[in-house]
Amino acid sequence: MCSPEVMSRVQAVLRGGNGSVSRRGFLGATGALAAAGALAPLTLRAQDATPVATPVLEGRTITYGIVANLSHPLSPTSPVWPGRLPFGVENEVTVADDGFYANILTIHEHIGTHLDAPAHFVDGGTTTDLIDPGQLVAPIAVIDVTAQAGADVDYALTIDDILAWEAENGELPLGAFVAMNSGWSDRFSDAEAFVNLDAAGVQHYPGFHPDAAIFLAEQRSIVGIGVDTLSQDPGNSTDFGTHVATAGAGLYGVECVANLGDVPISGATVVVGGPNHEGGSGGLARLLALY
Repeated sequence: MCSPEVMSRVQAVLRGGNGSVSRRGFLGATGALAAAGALAPLTLRAQDATPVATPVLEGRTITYGIVANLSHPLSPTSPVWPGRLPFGVENEVTVADDGFYANILTIHEHIGTHLDAPAHFVDGGTTTDLIDPGQLVAPIAVIDVTAQAGADVDYALTIDDILAWEAENGELPLGAFVAMNSGWSDRFSDAEAFVNLDAAGVQHYPGFHPDAAIFLAEQRSIVGIGVDTLSQDPGNSTDFGTHVATAGAGLYGVECVANLGDVPISGATVVVGGPNHEGGSGGLARLLALY
């Protein structure tokens, strides 16, 4: 629970006289939001934001009372793709010795909660720095396949799973970010269990079936997909068909998403704090869900 002083400071930064949140106020108060953990309902109006090429936010009002963290903290023991370098942290200076604190980081682009840009699988595809920022704030649709994944660790989310979600919640909203909740996020603190290699070196965990990815790319107007596992494809995939489908359609993917079970399956908004280095195939991402 936040103290009244923290809540007052956060709301003073974010709220204007009409209760709306400006883009500058929203971004400038990130630290206060983290400290607060929850806010009184606020409204982010599209007209307050800098115009973007893709009108995903046009005419849409976002009202929320909770800001949820959908990213895992990253450490040298975090799961990595087999054979990849782990996350590295080397202390450079300390407050005690140098007057300020800083570390040197060694980070693979595809580690922890991270974004895959289309360039990851498409030669000449969109790189991290060129993803339209209007695509990084989106309605999030969470498709729960925990029961299926509990019965089959290689489960691939299907078109039928998408249609079942729509039968309950209506067709996916324009510009949606579609996330698979398989319950695999609970394994993240145990790298061996998360990667789940068998004796032959094959990984086993759920993902999207390529047909489902193609359906979303061709039949629905989405911006990207997310998984709570190490890959958009099921771990035993040999052709990475889901990656090829999403990247080929110009969509981004986010892997190792956390805490999807805490987010409403519909009605929430995701903010993808994607990487911004030039020419990147992907990189660390900080996801926030607003609901």
